[in-house]
Amino acid sequence: MMEDGASLGPLELTGGHWGIGDATRPDTHWVEFRPDGLYQREPDSEGWLIPWSRIMSGIRITWGKNSWNTNTRGMYTLKGTVAGREGGWMHMTLRQPYEDCPLRFERHARPYRAVDALRLEALLRQLLDKGQLHLLGSPEWVSRAVGHLAGGKNSWITQRALRQVTAEALEAAGPGSF
Repeated sequence: MMEDGASLGPLELTGGHWGIGDATRPDTHWVEFRPDGLYQREPDSEGWLIPWSRIMSGIRITWGKNSWNTNTRGMYTLKGTVAGREGGWMHMTLRQPYEDCPLRFERHARPYRAVDALRLEALLRQLLDKGQLHLLGSPEWVSRAVGHLAGGKNSWITQRALRQVTAEALEAAGPGSF
């Protein structure tokens, strides 16, 4: 397993759990990957769980203070990092009842490389398309996938290249233990 602090864009290993957003600061929002689903952590709240089976489609990440801020979906700097310092949102469509669900997360102090953020989004989408989103509940499996996706050049971020590197990461990570 990877050491705490391993990351892929906003996805980071903290305390043996993978999550999107900064889980180390008090009074922040983040999304934790658990064996039973996505858990939205919120300040002054116990948070809430979304079971893997409820997640239907439309996983995407946007950046900005508000969840409806879809214009900031692809703002990147010339250095190849995600622009801005505000938080982000992980959007998805849920079933039973059908609803759009934005999950909020706070940004880390470190910059996110554009290629890492886009690879994370491609990983989430490919797992959803294959019906294997539940694999995110295994910290060991996520560590293997992130180990394959993290690093490398901050280039080759076409849709084809993202699909290819994500498929390679899924194969390298193996079938999982769920």
